[in-house]
Amino acid sequence: MTERFPGYDVLSKRDTPSWNEQTRRVIDQRLAIGPDDHGFFTDAEWATLKAVCGRILPQPPDRAAPVPIAALIDHKLASGRSDGYRDARMPPMGDAWRRGLGALDAEARGRHGQPFHELSPAEQDGLLTAVQSGYAADPAWGGMPPELFFKSRIIADCIGAYFGHPTAWSEIGYGGPAAPRGYVRMDLGRRDPWEAAEAYPGREAKARRENGRVGRT
Repeated sequence: MTERFPGYDVLSKRDTPSWNEQTRRVIDQRLAIGPDDHGFFTDAEWATLKAVCGRILPQPPDRAAPVPIAALIDHKLASGRSDGYRDARMPPMGDAWRRGLGALDAEARGRHGQPFHELSPAEQDGLLTAVQSGYAADPAWGGMPPELFFKSRIIADCIGAYFGHPTAWSEIGYGGPAAPRGYVRMDLGRRDPWEAAEAYPGREAKARRENGRVGRT
């Protein structure tokens, strides 16, 4: 993967005026969630969830510490947190995930004779595409629209978990919460020294040098 923000690590801002103690505490708690931590899902559900997350947002194979997407989803559910809203056709978040994961496994066994996490990547993608398109009809769905589960739970929760993690912030050049410092240079094309520098063609080395200074300003 080509680095768009070479040398940028949002965590280098941890002890600078960019973040306050509340921000540090919240991010430290997020970073403490390990890739195998789960307390809400059963072991069978957990295996399916991890496989789903791996197909929705594949991460670079050489990434030392991938974003623990499945664990972040599990943590949200185990903590009793929700979005505060939901489509009236969907059950509550935890119930939707349990039913959806069970239905994915049932679809996988019915079509391929194996649970979802044991399917090949191509088979997993094919089944997820069928769910996305609404072409899934196993009784295990229990009346929950498969395409709505894909849209409002799989996509929304996987993407939310991924881009709520500092590893993804570094990847996209995001600086994390703006409080208390905020931003000063608001004009187009201007950048505060505590913001990430993007590597334009021929200017990669310059961007890397500037990003190395982010945590020292």
